[in-house]
Amino acid sequence: MSTKNNATPKGPLDGIRVIDLTSVVLGAYATAMLGDMGADVIKVESPSPKNGQGGDIMRWAGDTPSGEASGLGPMFLSINRNKRSVLLDLKKHEAREALLKLIATADVFAANVRYDGLKRLGLSYEDVKAIKPDIVYVIGTGYGEDGPYGGRPAYDDMIQAASGIASMMSEVDGDPRPRFFPTLIADKTTGLFMTNAIVSALFHRERTGEGQFVEVPMMESMVSFLLAEHLYGEVYDPPTGPIGYVRVTAPDRKPYKTADGYIAILPYSDKQWRDFFTLGGKPDLFETDERFATYENRTRNIRDLYAMVEDVSVLKTTEEWQKLLFENDIPHARVNKLGDLRTDPHLEAVGLFEQRSHPHEGPYWSLNHPVKYEASPASVRRDAPLLGEHTEEVLKEAGFSDDAIAKLNA
Repeated sequence: MSTKNNATPKGPLDGIRVIDLTSVVLGAYATAMLGDMGADVIKVESPSPKNGQGGDIMRWAGDTPSGEASGLGPMFLSINRNKRSVLLDLKKHEAREALLKLIATADVFAANVRYDGLKRLGLSYEDVKAIKPDIVYVIGTGYGEDGPYGGRPAYDDMIQAASGIASMMSEVDGDPRPRFFPTLIADKTTGLFMTNAIVSALFHRERTGEGQFVEVPMMESMVSFLLAEHLYGEVYDPPTGPIGYVRVTAPDRKPYKTADGYIAILPYSDKQWRDFFTLGGKPDLFETDERFATYENRTRNIRDLYAMVEDVSVLKTTEEWQKLLFENDIPHARVNKLGDLRTDPHLEAVGLFEQRSHPHEGPYWSLNHPVKYEASPASVRRDAPLLGEHTEEVLKEAGFSDDAIAKLNA
């Protein structure tokens, strides 16, 4: 079990300082990735009458081992590692001035509150640029500010609905009721867009010395994400086929039933398909049925082909299929449930999960950074902070005296 917060690896963003005004999931996930990669992420939080305790509202979601309202809820713990927390009431002039002094030491200013709110606080791009001309100023929004939806509040559910994601299951099963994917796909995916935007803007600054304003809208990001494959036939004008990638929307694209459970199987090449059906007792299928003889034909008739897979898969047990498919180099995977992941032999071998000990809440499971950097490895160096845990430390680094800090917190 790791108990130290001062791990040795220096990630690719070592030396970069981020002033982090993000919260909830989208922004916090983005800045957690930056922290993993070595950035010094200073999470600026405000007291708030809305949740009674203040700070990022995700602090108070879920139970803690101690049973105390410590502000270290399970989701907060996962996506706020490698950060230092500074508590500032930005409605106060003195607190805003303190923040501006911190910004002067930073490379990145990141937020995912509405831009009008930042303007009211005197933290617009122009305000921040006046303090730090080469700042990379990145804001995550619900919708692009130039469009008619600009400025609207947005959460994952809203974006799943507006982007078309909530309609996708209807494309598969014909049930007209829209449904949300049971994961915060819009928040987390846009968070990764935000991380990419920050790193790209830092690279631009490295080349040119120029900072910039960057807007990362959830709606546009998720439509781009969804239509990468699903624009499909409507890529062309006039269209050459329907919108929606037919292989992905096929009703029988699913984990297939075996004699004793389920397995995911995806033959892809001509040889893999022939080998699969040969293993399943239908060796002549591809010779006798033109619908499946070529990749192009299989794509056109993919619904019929997928419907035939389960006719074969139910003939053997999951273990029997895993052995045969592995031996014949046919893509397949076991069907894990959430509770299976921590003991998955591959994830155990690569060390994705690490048991750490939080100074306040004790043992917990941390997800290590999934990307491998040979020369500059990412790492978990700090456990998620208590609210305001590093206020004094960070402000002293910026030149504040003990008296000034005491007045600021009075």
